[in-house]
Amino acid sequence: MLLSAALLAAGWLGLSGLPLVVALVPLLWISRSYGSSRRDWWGMFGWAWLAFVLWNGATIWGLWYSTPVGPFAATLVSTFLNMLAFMLFHTVSKRAHKALAYTLLVAGWIATEYWYTVGEFSFPWLLLGNGFANDTWAVQWYEYTGIFGGTLWVLVCNLLFFEAWLHRRSVRHWVRAALAVVVPAAVSLAIYACWEEPAQRIETAVVQPNVDCYDKFNTAPGWQHENLLSLLAEVPSSAQLIAMPETALVEGLNEAWLSASPSLAQFEAALAADHPDALLVVGADTYKVYAEGNQTATARFRNGVWYDRFNTALALDAGGVRDIHHKSRLVIGVEKMPLPWLFDWLSFLIIDLGGTTGQLGVDTQRTVFAADSVRVAPAVCYESVYGAYVGEFVRGGAQLILVITNDGWWRDTAIHRQHFSFSRLRAIEHRRAVARSANTGISGFINARGDVVGPTLGWARRGVLTAPVALSDELTVYTRYGDYLGRIAQYVMLLCLLYYVAYRVKRRNYLVD
Repeated sequence: MLLSAALLAAGWLGLSGLPLVVALVPLLWISRSYGSSRRDWWGMFGWAWLAFVLWNGATIWGLWYSTPVGPFAATLVSTFLNMLAFMLFHTVSKRAHKALAYTLLVAGWIATEYWYTVGEFSFPWLLLGNGFANDTWAVQWYEYTGIFGGTLWVLVCNLLFFEAWLHRRSVRHWVRAALAVVVPAAVSLAIYACWEEPAQRIETAVVQPNVDCYDKFNTAPGWQHENLLSLLAEVPSSAQLIAMPETALVEGLNEAWLSASPSLAQFEAALAADHPDALLVVGADTYKVYAEGNQTATARFRNGVWYDRFNTALALDAGGVRDIHHKSRLVIGVEKMPLPWLFDWLSFLIIDLGGTTGQLGVDTQRTVFAADSVRVAPAVCYESVYGAYVGEFVRGGAQLILVITNDGWWRDTAIHRQHFSFSRLRAIEHRRAVARSANTGISGFINARGDVVGPTLGWARRGVLTAPVALSDELTVYTRYGDYLGRIAQYVMLLCLLYYVAYRVKRRNYLVD
């Protein structure tokens, strides 16, 4: 059990994700040692629950710094979904043929990961496919499958190694297990070696102001603007695209009056003076006011006014604001209130915290920013964790991915490094280079092969990085079809359960070993 937890956690702790291919073998062995009685079922439940809780605790404990309830809530939901898949497998394995149990484990695990991606409670951090974020050489085929292909690889390898362990004198079983690891890795290496970087490029600068995020929302914005403007002055005049992090502008901008904003006027003047042809993408706290009866479902009511707050990316040049994108994949409990029908009904129990109990406003369409003839995906922080979501920008014409983020909430823990590494997987999935600007954390550049290119600005570093970033118009299979493996897995899981229930009801003995 401890071995499973350690092997599962390795890929999120800055080590290789390759131990994942055998991480579940100890749990499979424990499952085999138990019988079909209710007491044995609960015994297996305890071991599996402990392994998954330890995996979560070892990898996402840094969430504690942003919200103490965060790691507990994330562990609760993640462990529940892992347990659902594993205990269904365990139950079926005691009463049906192991081929059905194995198929149910694979389909059930992928399906529950998919639910965690698209569901109301969504924090898809510990999806098995994410474990290879530091082994991009091994998963170049994510451009066809996305991270659910990585989960499929992990599960199949675990089952084959478990079978090899059960038949440890059989060379055939060991060869089959080894090939399951080596062949996909070899295919990935071939793709990696044959990949050619596109010739078209745009000179891009990323800014890291290194402001303590716990201070930035509680102090006057003036000094923060000066900090950003001084960094903007360090950007080379050749830069065509400049990125500043999420919520760099914190004063709260009325979207109806952006053209009259004094702070935006400062940035426009600086661009006109030193970067007249550049596009600046900057994060901002904005709001929109509605007339009575025209408010959205996420609108808040305060002092007689209906309004939405947004976590926004602004596209700005010397002539003013060109485009707006509102962050639409929101952090549960911080930016989004889950199950609004339930919390609306329980609103009398909610303490008024100045409007913070409601969720932020969102967009229904993905806005792609244009810098002359170049089109950019402005992914804000948490949005970069979702492969299919980023694909909506790419299908809209984005030629590179720009991630603006504020990773200081988790302090100098593994969380901000994991977040950076996930952008490497987005690069592979969509074959788009990534430029990343963090408030603090890690800022830098990633090519479409998932390689980190050049130096990065790490934790507590302030500065500017500039590099030519390649552009692409290619649409990968994954970009076109998104998380199709997750959708298929749901149906396979359902069919497995129906097959099991139907024949158990009929007591067909040939289903039992």
